[in-house]
Amino acid sequence: MNIDELRAVQAPLKEQYRKSPESALVTLRASGHIGEGVTCSVETGKALVTAGLHPATGGSGLSACSGDMLLEALVACAGVTLNAVATALGITIRDAVVQAEGDLDFRGTLGVSKETPVGFQNIRLSFLLDSDAPEEQLATLQKLTERYCVIFQTLAHSPAIAVSRGKMEK
Repeated sequence: MNIDELRAVQAPLKEQYRKSPESALVTLRASGHIGEGVTCSVETGKALVTAGLHPATGGSGLSACSGDMLLEALVACAGVTLNAVATALGITIRDAVVQAEGDLDFRGTLGVSKETPVGFQNIRLSFLLDSDAPEEQLATLQKLTERYCVIFQTLAHSPAIAVSRGKMEK
């Protein structure tokens, strides 16, 4: 997609959102169903993914780890955002690799240590770029990618999360 194609697709959406801000609010949904052993099948819209315990918590390694899926979501969102921002700015990127890694101390998850937090303690996102763009443009590209990447911003600024429980209808 080039800059003109991107603008052609996004311009009517931007105009609609300016005129009718409420139309920009979209609720995304995810759904899963518990399965055999300690697994949960998650409907992704494109495929069914079976998530299970990470080997560090007793899993076999045959199912997707939700921690990996979180990092994969970050990589996917950052990669799409990087590509869109580069296109919008007219920055030519011949190739790019987006990588994310995160540190977990499984003592928290397994309840071995109440002092150890559950969850990622550190997440690192990196971009390896093949581009002749000047450093100043690449710095702007990174800054805007961080600014507009939904998953990055969600992780950096935790939203309020509400949890509910109900009974399934039989």
